[in-house]
Amino acid sequence: MSAAATAPASSKEGAGASSPARGRIPGNRAIWVGILAELTEFTLMFLVYFFARVNHPQMFHEGPRKLSLLAGSANTLIMVSSSYLVARAVLAMRQDRPEGALRWLLAAFVVGAGYPVVKFLEVRWNLEQGLTGGGDVFQMSYYYLTFNHLVHTGWGLLGMAWVVARTWMGAYDAKNHNGLVAFASYWHATDLVWLMIFPLFYVMP
Repeated sequence: MSAAATAPASSKEGAGASSPARGRIPGNRAIWVGILAELTEFTLMFLVYFFARVNHPQMFHEGPRKLSLLAGSANTLIMVSSSYLVARAVLAMRQDRPEGALRWLLAAFVVGAGYPVVKFLEVRWNLEQGLTGGGDVFQMSYYYLTFNHLVHTGWGLLGMAWVVARTWMGAYDAKNHNGLVAFASYWHATDLVWLMIFPLFYVMP
């Protein structure tokens, strides 16, 4: 009687852990507080961007031509690809394939680590071209938003290293991997922010 009573409960818990139940946020509430703070921060910065663009249209019209479209495109590819690999890791874990999840996460980390490398090379190129950020509202906006995004990406890479270690130690399984889902949610949010930054600074005339 006891075993029969507990079996359905266990089954229900497993189903709820492997895929979020209706009305339940993925990951945990703490990470969504962080994501909300991140999105609020960038929303305010985007408002400042549009205010500056309205008041200095010529600078923002000429600005994208001074930046490296190649660097911006490379980082867009890096962020999207790394996000995809993280999503595959979560899917593998839900299918009870922790070894596969670990491989996807390692690939996501290697790809994601390319972001700060490309950003470093881009900033060095910018400085060689005289794009120091001083006195030009477009350049100041560009450096402020992209530097803040770089900080959030750095935090994300540290978080990814943590979930890689946790996955390698066997801390997650198909029934319990909320930590992995929480990280994935943050990483996707950071990717989303970059997908807004890229066209605003590198593409829109």
